[in-house]
Amino acid sequence: MASPLPSSAAGASVLDLTPVLPVVVVRDADDAVPLARALVAGGLPAIEVTLRTPAALDAVRRISAEVPEAVVGAGTVITPEQVTACVAAGARFLVSPGWTDGLLAAMRASGVPFLPGVSTATEVVALLERGVREMKFFPAQAAGGTAYLRSLVGPLPQARFCPTGGVGPDNAPEYLSLPNVGCVGGSWMVPAEAVAARDWGRVEELARSAAALADGAGGSATPGVRAADGTCR
Repeated sequence: MASPLPSSAAGASVLDLTPVLPVVVVRDADDAVPLARALVAGGLPAIEVTLRTPAALDAVRRISAEVPEAVVGAGTVITPEQVTACVAAGARFLVSPGWTDGLLAAMRASGVPFLPGVSTATEVVALLERGVREMKFFPAQAAGGTAYLRSLVGPLPQARFCPTGGVGPDNAPEYLSLPNVGCVGGSWMVPAEAVAARDWGRVEELARSAAALADGAGGSATPGVRAADGTCR
């Protein structure tokens, strides 16, 4: 099965890969491959491995090498050095909880799509000024949730978001129904107890339910890659 995001697709959009982007914390690199395979089998081919554990880079490397159907990316990227390390490990996209000009420059130079994090209108405008239109909205619920994102549609219609933080199966459809939301990020389909027990069947089942959430969201989030002008931002 071919990966939905070509390795050279600097202009492809992470937001359109899948309605739900699994945000994964890998504590044991040996779990990375079976975990990724379960998510892909459940219909979630894009996977964000967060840089929150010492095993994270090895997890990215193993998924990249052994699960070609997956589009593995790295999250919680906060330094230019991490950008370099993640891309070297095989990350196909990058996600940050926030951004600085230095981090943004490194992400642009990486050659892979990226989503810098924002939580205020000022940050959104600052990124738009720099030619960036696609962003992570974090922490979504704490920063105002769907009401806040809905309020940005009128003045900032060119901005698109992946809300992450406090997003789960109960509120994901509401987020996905917004015209400025391309996908949502969450970890409910990879519960810690299931990963610890290596219950990959449960992960696959939860992933399948998550992938179906767009069906109840008015169809605003549609899997598949679209072309974006310039880098995926």
